[in-house]
Amino acid sequence: MEKVHLIAIGGSAMHNMALALHEKGINVSGSDDEINEPSKSRLAKAGILPADIGWFPEKITKDITAVILGMHARADNPELIRAKELDLKIYSYPEYIYEATKDKTRIVIGGSHGKTTITAMILHVMHFHKIETDFLVGAQLAGFDTMVNLTNTSKYAVIEGDEYLASPIDRRPKFHLYKPNIAILSGIAWDHINVFPTFENYVEQFTKFINLIEPKGHLIYCAEDKVLANTCEKAENTSIVKQPYSVPKNEIVNGTTYLIVGDKKIPLQIFGNHNLMNLNGARMVCNTIGLSDEQFYEAIQSFKGAAKRLELVYKEKDFNFYKDFAHSPSKLKATTDAVKKQFTSRYIVACMELHTFSSLNEEFLNEYNGSMDLADEAIVYFNPHTIAHKKLKEITEEQVHKAFNRKDLKVFTKSSDVVDHLKLKKWDNKVLLMMSSGNFDGVDFNALAKELTL
Repeated sequence: MEKVHLIAIGGSAMHNMALALHEKGINVSGSDDEINEPSKSRLAKAGILPADIGWFPEKITKDITAVILGMHARADNPELIRAKELDLKIYSYPEYIYEATKDKTRIVIGGSHGKTTITAMILHVMHFHKIETDFLVGAQLAGFDTMVNLTNTSKYAVIEGDEYLASPIDRRPKFHLYKPNIAILSGIAWDHINVFPTFENYVEQFTKFINLIEPKGHLIYCAEDKVLANTCEKAENTSIVKQPYSVPKNEIVNGTTYLIVGDKKIPLQIFGNHNLMNLNGARMVCNTIGLSDEQFYEAIQSFKGAAKRLELVYKEKDFNFYKDFAHSPSKLKATTDAVKKQFTSRYIVACMELHTFSSLNEEFLNEYNGSMDLADEAIVYFNPHTIAHKKLKEITEEQVHKAFNRKDLKVFTKSSDVVDHLKLKKWDNKVLLMMSSGNFDGVDFNALAKELTL
């Protein structure tokens, strides 16, 4: 029986991998120095939660078929050292995904933004039409038990391709390891500056990705992004078919966005040009695996979006509250623009948290110039403790003001002050947009919505 051990089993992606392998009938074990919810409960329910917290080299035995190393582990991890001593097969997370799907048609979704949404759209349509597929996605999706699915029978594998590093001992970007048959790229906006110190270095990773597409494969890319379009057109991989996409024809009527296809109007539950471009790219991917436009449009009408991607938290009369994963400058602009166009007569309050390594870096901070200008009111929050934890140089409220270049910008360093400020407002005819890759240090958005509407 195949036996797999996961070092750093408690992570978001890693615990989902563990659950998927367990479901497949593989003997799964793992370790971690910290396991939080929901990973803890989900692993316990499956009967694969480690009995003790910490690293235990004695768990690493010769009968282990494969060791999967999570990004959270360090290069000097004692279990990793023991696995090397026993000459066991050690995989990074993406390496193992490739190994498990190398005989399938791999659909890889890459890009600086929109990856999870496009992946979710493709999976939604395939699920609707009962097309079995393996998958790896970056967020928990409605209708799917895990973020990872690996089978012995599916013909396809739909993989969200992150450009961050594969593991502590493999410094390649994850999406370089998947070797897609069908690839889609949504855009290029500089990120992960701790790994890719210059914009040129970051763009180079996408060129490498394109050149790793399998012979006679497909590359579908967003033509609206000029840097991406130029990168795709210049790529040396001449054996692939290249297909650009852009914003499909649409209109907004009474707060609902409709696709206009010939003489038909197709209602959607999502909105914004970014989402519409994502939809168009997902449609072209589905075409490539044999689904018609009619089949795609039939399925996509019931798609409500991926978690934290313009996700509706609360709605009451003329007040809407959304949360979104947006944190980079391009994402802030696109998300705020989408809300502004959807609710043309509403007052838009946009609040974002500086949370990532890049966003809290004093040099990268200047990239945010003008990124909150489309909101009627703009609020930025950051926690000085987060900066200290990431071992970054301190930034000040004045620096944030200057970087965003908006005179009426409100800056807070305590999440309780953000909440208090929002509570002082009347929310008639308004939209609240909370944007972060974190959670504003534990703010309960559902509870907040109720407090705002008392």
